[in-house]
Amino acid sequence: MTTNIRPLLVELLTEELPPKALQKLGQAFAEGVRATLDRHGLLAEGCAVTPYSTPRRLAVHLSAVLAQAPDQAYAEKLMPVKIGLTEDGKATPALQKKLAAKGLENIDVSTLDRESDGKQDYLVARGTAAGSQLAAGLQEGIEAAIDGLPIPKVMRYQLADGVSTVKFVRPAHGLIALFGADVVPVSALGLAAGRETLGHRFMSAGAVAIADADAYVATLAEKGHVVASFEARRAEIQRQLQEEATRLSATLGDDPEVAALLDEVTALVEHPTVYVGQFEEQFLQVPQECLILTMRLNQKYFPLFDPATGRLTHRFLIVSNMRTDNPVNIVEGNQRVVRPRLADAQFFFETDRKTPLAARVEQLGSIVYHNKLGTQLERVERVRAIARGIAGELGGDESAADRAAMLAKADLGSNMVGEFPELQGIMGAYYAAGDGEPASVVEALRTQYRNRYDAPVTQDTLTAATLFIAERVETLVGIWAIGLAPTGERDPFGLRRAALGLISAFEQLAAGGWLKISQNGPLTLDGLLELAAGTFPAGKIPGDTLAEVRTFIYERYRNQLIS
Repeated sequence: MTTNIRPLLVELLTEELPPKALQKLGQAFAEGVRATLDRHGLLAEGCAVTPYSTPRRLAVHLSAVLAQAPDQAYAEKLMPVKIGLTEDGKATPALQKKLAAKGLENIDVSTLDRESDGKQDYLVARGTAAGSQLAAGLQEGIEAAIDGLPIPKVMRYQLADGVSTVKFVRPAHGLIALFGADVVPVSALGLAAGRETLGHRFMSAGAVAIADADAYVATLAEKGHVVASFEARRAEIQRQLQEEATRLSATLGDDPEVAALLDEVTALVEHPTVYVGQFEEQFLQVPQECLILTMRLNQKYFPLFDPATGRLTHRFLIVSNMRTDNPVNIVEGNQRVVRPRLADAQFFFETDRKTPLAARVEQLGSIVYHNKLGTQLERVERVRAIARGIAGELGGDESAADRAAMLAKADLGSNMVGEFPELQGIMGAYYAAGDGEPASVVEALRTQYRNRYDAPVTQDTLTAATLFIAERVETLVGIWAIGLAPTGERDPFGLRRAALGLISAFEQLAAGGWLKISQNGPLTLDGLLELAAGTFPAGKIPGDTLAEVRTFIYERYRNQLIS
């Protein structure tokens, strides 16, 4: 291989990779190869690095790589002269061993330089080392890239020889390493590098030969029917989704789950095509959150919404891994799959509605909240007491606050929340509304799980704010008291989030005129912490707990103001 500059392509062909980790795996693989080649001096100036990742491959293209790195001058400090040389100037066994370890066993010891550190003279070997060869540097780079992947779970599998085993995220079936048009003789996971890969599982004709590094993307697209770039596939899916939504006079919605789902489906397909599906309109009688969740979470569909009302429609978009002129079978197959899911949601909702939400409260006595803090029912009683106290301080409706706190966790025993834990609170609000509970109670149940309060508190939302505050202060005091304060990055009970939520609620109470920031009362943090502590059994709250929680909340507030 002559010393020159050419593009380099490396691809590892695998079985289907974990979709939620795919983009990070692709970026980490590319960075692992790049960093090693850079350390060996094998990257030419201005070398651009492009990662590629599909469900079945991780790859990287580097635009300007050297066949051999430039020679490097070196200076190797060896050992003191009195230890390294005999009286007649010959190498001692210690020096011979040192030189051999450095690969300098053939050096003439008389050519070694001498340098003083102020106390004694040292022998120093100086010279010029040949630059790294690409094959050696790339071999190390591929191994480093594989070892450094953020793999969620490693699997062990046997190689074709029936004896050797390797560990990787998924079985690997092919390796490409092209320096321009030449194959670089490297290996990984029992595979020798070549120039062939596989295209789309169903749309390509089999093995695809890559002529040179720069032809990778175009050849895969043309002969393999694979869009290699994660970003390009994502953009194409987004374009098709938006085009179909516009054609149907609908929208995809603007909640964060749309972008997250877009990332996930990008990691599931190599040749994306969007088709339109639909379901019976009778299912729209079920709360739309249930239908949206089952379509997105279970089926990876994009529900469509009416742009005027924001309500769910009976149509959805399917991102398929197949392009066909007659997609009837694909569409009908997906419609057959989603229908039982929606029917389950309808059944759960209708069954849950037969039991009043208040009748489910007693079930909380069999659900453990924490083994040191009792059941969910015991927690509910604490939150009720705190909520009544807050409402009394603020001049709110104590009975509404108590009712909201009593019903807040009742939906945990429902069929719908059992199937979709993400719907906690949301389903409780639907069931409460169906039972004829006051609007303020329904609103409190619906918003109890939000991260922060983001609007001034009004008379209509005071009960919701009361429940919001009561839950968070009970969590902070109780969890802190049993020794589970956050440490470093660990915060399994979300105490930082609870503190920030509490701060936001105080701010919005002030914005709504319920509190005066510059005055003491009617509701203070110290009073709130004392109120919460009083709801726990005697001796449960250590004496320093409230002071520590108070400091913790103020630290969060200070950080929030600084940022």
